[in-house]
Amino acid sequence: MSPREGRAPLTVVQWTTGNVGRQAVAGVADDPGLRYVGCYAHSADKVGRDLGELAGIGALGVKATDDSAALLALKPDVVVYTPLHLDVDELAGILSAGINVVTSAEFLTGSAIGAEARARLEAAAQQGGVTLFGSGMNPGFAQLIAGVLSGICRRIKRVRVTESFDLSLFADDPNMDELPFGMPGDAPDLLERMRSSTAVFMDAVDVLADLLGVSLDEHRCTADFATATEDLDLPGRPIAAGQVAGIDLRWDGIMGGEPVVELHQRWVMGDRIEPPMPPESAYLIEIDGQPKVSARIDLLPHHEDLSLLTMDDLHEIGMRITAMPLVYAIPAACAAAPGITTYAGLPAVVSGRVHAH
Repeated sequence: MSPREGRAPLTVVQWTTGNVGRQAVAGVADDPGLRYVGCYAHSADKVGRDLGELAGIGALGVKATDDSAALLALKPDVVVYTPLHLDVDELAGILSAGINVVTSAEFLTGSAIGAEARARLEAAAQQGGVTLFGSGMNPGFAQLIAGVLSGICRRIKRVRVTESFDLSLFADDPNMDELPFGMPGDAPDLLERMRSSTAVFMDAVDVLADLLGVSLDEHRCTADFATATEDLDLPGRPIAAGQVAGIDLRWDGIMGGEPVVELHQRWVMGDRIEPPMPPESAYLIEIDGQPKVSARIDLLPHHEDLSLLTMDDLHEIGMRITAMPLVYAIPAACAAAPGITTYAGLPAVVSGRVHAH
């Protein structure tokens, strides 16, 4: 019997219905332990429309609104907060109203948003007596997987998590707007641009370090860049020859002068780049320990015929693996102590959705 069996469903408000939000809606709607009671929409053309129809899954009987005060007055158990970027004022208002939040908006520990903003969100959560939890696939769930895999090692020297993909089919994704794709390859501020646009990976370093019980001395960000060897006609993001079209990024957690936690991102816009940066098209986890551990995570569509694979399938997979860690974390986050929490502060978060057919 699950811990929540026999209890009333947790009530949920969906906060935005973009690409990640739509996947979250489908996940929540499929869970008998969760029940939607409201939806916030930024876009005027979504106001008044049914939440399920906005998510493409059929009517759920919940209408979207832009009246945030009315949604907070519903006193839901949790808000699933999925805008692309975090609004500290908005989020603090939700938390101080006594509503738990799970979010994909580039938030794990809050360090990346600055000490003042983090302290404000922590205070709002404490005031409301609720929890703020952030995840996604990477950063987020990938660090949990690495932490779990470490549980078979007696001693560990280093843990590395790698995300390695060709992003050219999704070049117009707004998630990449802050990355230096399309900047001159000799621009002096490329590394600083990477540090600021990927600072949430510093949070992820800390999450994995916490899971491993490691106290870090410092964080280190390094990056190498590849440039296009010819003009690249990419959807929504053309890149001229000589501009950045490949990024090899590392965020390391340092202890005793050595990296003990490494988060490695390789993102490329095709193979017409120099120097070459061949992607693995997978997530890789490597543990230098006793024993050494190497794991590869491939993400494939649910249908078996790969000849049917479309760009929409790939995009849907990316959005789903971002959303579902939030959905599955809802019960644990709602039961957690008030304040900002991470995977290091929650029980194991797994699916619980097994269907015979």
